[in-house]
Amino acid sequence: MSKVESIEEQIKALSPEQLSQLREWFLEFDWALWDRQLERDVAAGKLDELAQKALRDHAAGKTTPR
Repeated sequence: MSKVESIEEQIKALSPEQLSQLREWFLEFDWALWDRQLERDVAAGKLDELAQKALRDHAAGKTTPR
């Protein structure tokens, strides 16, 4: 049995309360990973082109206020 399969089996055995706690923990964990990846992408300049296009579109009146 692989590690993931073992974890899946353990998750299936959780009570509803434990499953809720796991969901909360995993969402926070996943968002933190995503935040770190986004920070690395910004620092590496990977979003610069998108930001420049958004600024050009805004300056050209192609955006609407929310």
